[in-house]
Amino acid sequence: MTTFMQMLCKIGSPRLNVFRPCSSSKVQKTPTAPWQCTRFRTCSSAASKSSETPFVPLEGDVDTGHVDFQTNFVHNYRLNEQLQEILGFVHAGGGEKSMKKHTELNKKIFVRDRLRLLLDDYDNEFLELSSLAGWDMEYGRIPAASNVCGIGKVRGTWCTVSASDATIKGGTSYPITVKKQLRMQEICQQNSLPAIYIIDSGGAFLPLQSEIFPDKNHGGRVFYNEAILSAQGISQIAIVCGSCTAGGAYVPTMADEAIIMHKIGTIFLAGPPLVHAATGERVSAEDLGGATLHCRVSGCTDHFASTEEEGFTMGRDSISTLNVTPPSDPTQWNEPLYSQDELLGLVSKTGEVKGQMRKILARLVDGSRFHEFKKLYGPTLITGFAFVRGHLVGIAANDGELSHDAATKGAHFAELCQHRNIPLIFLQSVSEDESWAEGNHELMGETIKARAKMAAVVACMTVPKITVMVGSSYGSSSFAMCSSSFDPRFVFMWPNARVGLQNPEEMAALAAQESGKPEDEETLREKFQKQSTAVFASSRMWNDGVIAPQDTRNVLSQCLSILSQQACNQPFAYQNRAVLRM
Repeated sequence: MTTFMQMLCKIGSPRLNVFRPCSSSKVQKTPTAPWQCTRFRTCSSAASKSSETPFVPLEGDVDTGHVDFQTNFVHNYRLNEQLQEILGFVHAGGGEKSMKKHTELNKKIFVRDRLRLLLDDYDNEFLELSSLAGWDMEYGRIPAASNVCGIGKVRGTWCTVSASDATIKGGTSYPITVKKQLRMQEICQQNSLPAIYIIDSGGAFLPLQSEIFPDKNHGGRVFYNEAILSAQGISQIAIVCGSCTAGGAYVPTMADEAIIMHKIGTIFLAGPPLVHAATGERVSAEDLGGATLHCRVSGCTDHFASTEEEGFTMGRDSISTLNVTPPSDPTQWNEPLYSQDELLGLVSKTGEVKGQMRKILARLVDGSRFHEFKKLYGPTLITGFAFVRGHLVGIAANDGELSHDAATKGAHFAELCQHRNIPLIFLQSVSEDESWAEGNHELMGETIKARAKMAAVVACMTVPKITVMVGSSYGSSSFAMCSSSFDPRFVFMWPNARVGLQNPEEMAALAAQESGKPEDEETLREKFQKQSTAVFASSRMWNDGVIAPQDTRNVLSQCLSILSQQACNQPFAYQNRAVLRM
């Protein structure tokens, strides 16, 4: 009990942010003006029946003194602490020695301080994505994949940012770095967000060039995407504040606008050492490809900055010229009736949340209010509407197996969200139906068809989808619940969540049986368990980050604000047919 109470007292100060979400927490503020964008509806402030609080409150009471709750709480709290420890290493960049060389010897600003210069509020509004990318890879430990990526506001406009961290092996690009850059460009395209590239990199890690350069989704795709995004009216801004070598030289030269810093920013296909080796000529980096050359002679860059501070102010000024309407976020909402910290006690060690999902929802949505759809039909999938900090959303949340009726309901509900232009949030906790082992082939066939129907509807949705894996995510039913392969705008995992083909225990037993070597079962179990963890998945970018359960509401709110900018500037396509009852 003492351990549990100590953790409960500690959890809010400081917050256990497994990655950096928006930390603002408005409570029942008086609106200054109604939100003009009508693509996502928000609470009305009219003083009449139309202003009454919509939806029915969820029952979310839990016995925090129950041994199961306390066991779960302690387990999930420790998972959060472990992830926080990893992020401590990630946010420290390349370490003390590398940091000293970067700031004192090279006279450069650390990448996260550069973001503070560029963004309106890095510490509270920057949604950092894929923080764990590159952690414990086969070719080494590459914190943050040597590239800090995320979404932040510049002069009120949400922008994607991809920033090299030169303290990590000189900002060298590894295969996972390229994957991270391509994911950021995908997010940029999906959400019509201006892209900012902060470049300070020595180029590709040559020993792994076969995994970085030649294929369709390797390094060259970054430059291709720049051109395509620009053609679609999505602005591309480059800020060169370090080395920009070889193929990387195309990033600023293909951008709509490029800013370069005097004395520290350079752009060339081959640096001074290679020039000397090839021609015998000795030339300085500044003379070969510095700011003066590219702003005055080559025209490869557009803005000359004497200092980094001046350069990032120029970057902010460039965003001000994009003619993008910043989102006008809702200013009135009610906080949930229940503590979000209690989410840690609602998920078991195995990731099981069955029977707890409504209590989880009661800690995520405004006023703990929820308008449930088809409550009595297919009850193992909870569907309905709610507000998250004033943003109207649809929610589909597993509370058991995705049965035939549950999948049928899910397809119907997804069509409603599409037809009404409402973003849909999936709270995933799925596993295969154990009853199939009983051999009911007719039921199995009907269930597969219903899941396929739901998957088809979810795949074809044009309104935004956000997925949060709150528990285990095993088997084919995860596709219908909008797993990564079904293009959610954002996908996150809780620290306790697991993802895989099936339960590691069952998979290990089956694999050992098929190999004819029962003695291998324990080894296989350990392997599959490691490969199913949230850290393993996030390090390989199977998701956009691991978030603490108690930060989920903040993260969802920030994602919805980001999505609202696109809705105001480029409306989503409406469904041009009637809703088909499934």
